[in-house]
Amino acid sequence: MNALALLGAVAIGLSLGLTGAGGSILTLPVLVYLAGIPPREAVGLSLLIVGTAALIGAWQRARAGDVHLKAAGMFVISGMAGAALGAKLTPLLSPSELMITFAALMVVIAVSMLIPRKSAIQTAPECKPFRCLLAGITVGVLTGFLGVGGGFLLMPALAKFARLPLRAATGTSLAVIACNSAAGFIAHLGETPTPWALAAVFAAIAGAGALAGGKFTSRLPEKSLRYAFVSLVLATAAFVFWRA
Repeated sequence: MNALALLGAVAIGLSLGLTGAGGSILTLPVLVYLAGIPPREAVGLSLLIVGTAALIGAWQRARAGDVHLKAAGMFVISGMAGAALGAKLTPLLSPSELMITFAALMVVIAVSMLIPRKSAIQTAPECKPFRCLLAGITVGVLTGFLGVGGGFLLMPALAKFARLPLRAATGTSLAVIACNSAAGFIAHLGETPTPWALAAVFAAIAGAGALAGGKFTSRLPEKSLRYAFVSLVLATAAFVFWRA
């Protein structure tokens, strides 16, 4: 494993810890282009790494009271089912098609994050079963299909459908990512060899990064974090398009 791949693992963890999202969409390109893992093998490995780092981050946030248990439960139940379904779709695409689809999704996410949000009075958290379960299964399908934890979709979904404030949405997102990733990884297990030693190193580094990110998230402006994340996502998408 080279130094760039190790730095990529740090970036994965920091992104998860700071924003409750982003680590997953960085993991697949890091594994494929920096660690030299074949795309289909990298999908399952990505889920293992992201899930472990998210679990560590969720534990840290839960201790601070930043995990909304009802919303987490709704999104986990539907998300795990969706992840198992999405994993069955991965073999339908060739390696290059998989990476191009992944990059296209990154562009959509980055653009959506640049759209200004209407300011509104924060209402009390409310996770109605139908809308939360539907949103959860949609995120879960993408989790299993592309090997992404889904935090970049979970954050706006939790804010819109469960009406969670930022800190609660971040912590809850990490808890859901951990469960969805576990379901997706189990569904992929056995399809390709799993390099357990590499996975352990990546997961440990990303987990440490998630803890560090969680320590700093309350000290940094949300707007600055969002723009930095969008820039990183667009740069990664451009690189993936070029390589694919």
